[in-house]
Amino acid sequence: MAHYHNLRAQAGQGKPYGVITRGTTGVNRLRRCDRWTRYHPRINSLLRSVDAPLAVDVGYGASHTTTVEWARWLRQVNPGVEVVGLEIDPARVLPPRDGVRFELGGFELAGYTPHLVRAFNVLRQYDVAEVEAAWDAVTSRLAPGGVFIEGTCDELGRRAAWVLLDATGPQTLTLSWDPHDVSRPSDVAERLPKALIHRNVPGERIHALLADADAAWDHAAGWAPHGPRVRWREAHAELIRRGWPLEPQRRRLRDNSFTVGWEAVAPNVD
Repeated sequence: MAHYHNLRAQAGQGKPYGVITRGTTGVNRLRRCDRWTRYHPRINSLLRSVDAPLAVDVGYGASHTTTVEWARWLRQVNPGVEVVGLEIDPARVLPPRDGVRFELGGFELAGYTPHLVRAFNVLRQYDVAEVEAAWDAVTSRLAPGGVFIEGTCDELGRRAAWVLLDATGPQTLTLSWDPHDVSRPSDVAERLPKALIHRNVPGERIHALLADADAAWDHAAGWAPHGPRVRWREAHAELIRRGWPLEPQRRRLRDNSFTVGWEAVAPNVD
């Protein structure tokens, strides 16, 4: 039986880069990241910068569902977005549907040079030593100005976390959760990306951030009667007052979330 949390990728000449993972998925599982992507200023500008930008979904799994949903969100920004889903398992490669092509491929991106790449719930199943090489494989193949979203979520998509990368490396970390499913922000730690999940220990930056997020949540307890979304808005402001470089929230959100500069959470050098 494969051990799906310590997989090691194999890269060969002319072969897809990666390994076959469980492939589980479901309707709306990636909706929190889809919404974030749809309204992200940098991604919006990128998708509007060309007539037919290319977006590649790496490791879409056993179903087309989340890739097709992603395409619908992206086409709200630019109707001309071309979307390709890649899977390393030939048995999962599907006929085209809903304006999306499905092809054999992995982190080598099947020879494409996309503007936007997403890989969700893929690297979580790899050995942590594989993460940097996979990141580099994708970011080195991006179109100029392109970005890569790499993340993970629970089975129903209620708790999610992802990293935004570009050709220079990781830029931000985002945590997002269902306001009614999570008691404290640190509950989302179980879904941190592979690069960080083992770093949630005292002395690491990600641990300090989650501890402060819980403290800010407690500080905002007086807002609890107004609901968890209002309470989190106050906690988010408190986190900024505590010195964390969070991106501003420009609009009211359905999800509780925050985005922080990568340098604030990057793992300590071993």
